[in-house]
Amino acid sequence: MSLNTFGHLFRVTTWGESHGPALGATVDGCPPNVAIDEGAIQHWLDKRKPGTSKYTTQRREADAVKILSGTFEGNTTGTPVQLMIENTDQRSKDYGDIIEKFRPGHADITYYQKYGNRDYRGGGRSSARETAARVAAGGLARAVLAKLAPQVEITGYMTRMGAHEIDRANFDWDQIEQNPFWTPDAKASETWADYLDCLRKSGSSVGAIIEVTARGVPAGLGAPIYGKLDTDLAAAMMSINAVKGVEIGEGMSAAMLTGELNADEISMGNDGPRYSSNHSGGILGGISTGQDIVIRFAVKPTSSILTTRQTITKSGENTEIITKGRHDPCVGIRAVPVGEAMMACVILDHLLLHRGQIGENQGIIGA
Repeated sequence: MSLNTFGHLFRVTTWGESHGPALGATVDGCPPNVAIDEGAIQHWLDKRKPGTSKYTTQRREADAVKILSGTFEGNTTGTPVQLMIENTDQRSKDYGDIIEKFRPGHADITYYQKYGNRDYRGGGRSSARETAARVAAGGLARAVLAKLAPQVEITGYMTRMGAHEIDRANFDWDQIEQNPFWTPDAKASETWADYLDCLRKSGSSVGAIIEVTARGVPAGLGAPIYGKLDTDLAAAMMSINAVKGVEIGEGMSAAMLTGELNADEISMGNDGPRYSSNHSGGILGGISTGQDIVIRFAVKPTSSILTTRQTITKSGENTEIITKGRHDPCVGIRAVPVGEAMMACVILDHLLLHRGQIGENQGIIGA
């Protein structure tokens, strides 16, 4: 299996399986002399780890990260940073009934068709467990950004759960970490709690929409034609397990606007260009404008549910399946820190590319 690496200069390779002894990430291209320790990375992993509330899978994993290489005396050395997270609460027996069956909505069937084998113990590489390695790499990326571009702030939050959407009039950044759904709308959190509790008890699941905003990103990141910032961001978010759609800025809704409404008008301010709106999501022509970068992605409902579903066996026989085990009723909850991590990795990667080719921005407006 190839293509387990993403990034250009800040390159992340993830490895490991859901029910193997460990998983992790190898990060190449990390700048030297950046202060980092396991605690700094653990902070972000604790946001993603399972079992943090009754609304997530009850698999109990500490998700304790170990730094195996690439640091000395608390700083990065510029050599590959190896990050490892041991699996400690696998229950492979939960999957004994599906050895010969394909789970509808899962990658079981496509992995088997492609490779001629599959890891039925929780999905192997296709499991969302793999995203722990991404969050660890994202923690390292955040540490580098804190040194090179300390003004950058990356925040993810849930804006929709099933049919229930937040009220943007209630948007409060301070609320995001005050509820189990990472939502900026306190009233929505109350509604979602009751809704998801019923779904959880019934053994069903629901999808969600996650929005990630990067504030303080300098203008000039990204490059035409095939190195666009939005291209890499979209690919990064689309690579997350269960993601079925990605949009930037106005996204799909831009198709309903006129040119007058969609154009972000520009005026000159004391600190440079000002924009009347941000329909572009902070990116024009694949290059950051200096506005907030806003991206959303849609996560499908968890496919492992307790309702009987029709499927087939490896020998081609029709049969039925009920997926047992410990699963998220809304995988979108734990996708929030994953989206943040992917944003951090891509922003840092493009910052390093920009510094390498351009250095400082060449076009100074109002000089």
